Amino acid sequence: MDATDVAAALLSAVLHAGWNAAVKASRDPPRAMTAQMLLGALFVLPGLLWSGLPPLAAWPWIAASTLMSVVTVSALLRAYELAGFGLVYPVARAIAVVLVVPLVAQFAGGWPGPAALVGIAIIAVSLAMLAWDTARDRGIPVRALAWILVAGLGAAGYILCDAQGVRAAGSPWAYGFVVSITNAAAMCWRQRHEGAPWMQLEGQWPIAVPAAPASLASYLLILWVWGHAPIAPAAALRDTSAVFAILIAVVWLKEPFTRTRILAVLLAAAAIPLLRLG
Repeated sequence: MDATDVAAALLSAVLHAGWNAAVKASRDPPRAMTAQMLLGALFVLPGLLWSGLPPLAAWPWIAASTLMSVVTVSALLRAYELAGFGLVYPVARAIAVVLVVPLVAQFAGGWPGPAALVGIAIIAVSLAMLAWDTARDRGIPVRALAWILVAGLGAAGYILCDAQGVRAAGSPWAYGFVVSITNAAAMCWRQRHEGAPWMQLEGQWPIAVPAAPASLASYLLILWVWGHAPIAPAAALRDTSAVFAILIAVVWLKEPFTRTRILAVLLAAAAIPLLRLG
């Protein structure tokens, strides 16, 4: 991975952390999530006129990614009802980081190099430390752990699908635009008990307007990286989003910056050069 890929993956992580934190902080996370996805789909519709549709070879990956995305989002929302953002988000991303490596090795051709494997392991440890720091003073419902596991499995699945799909499409823009639309459609179907799609936007504009472009930019950036760079190291870099989420909580929400959190941030920073070597 060159410096541009690393910077793009890290910017994707920052944006991903920001919009996820905004959705979790909303009064109604499922509606906020649906609203930002629906608004993002509306944003990309003009882009399809420029990019065109991806080739047929990418469509099985689009379908699989959409399914995995809905599973992941549904599991995250259920987990958020039972446990805090500081526990759910980093553990789900840590599970995804660990699972992506064997999945990529099995389906996308080969293991990362030794340096990248060490970097990925360090990222996973740093995310687990963040979750432990949040959970050590409170009980964790078993149901929350089950939903977190489902979210991590789903995230690993859609990472693999997107990485394969964007390469089959030959364009991060065509692939990303279509998946943004199919994800929004699937989420509206999931929330159909709340009414018609346009009703999902009612009262959600303050969150959806900034979150939708942040989510879209984060997704397109990582698709661009996955289109040519090693998948597992890039995915691990993107999942430092949990570290950025903690920094957001410390700076804007005035949460304490504990020793464990400081160490987790330093570990994640130390892993970046190793991932670049991968």
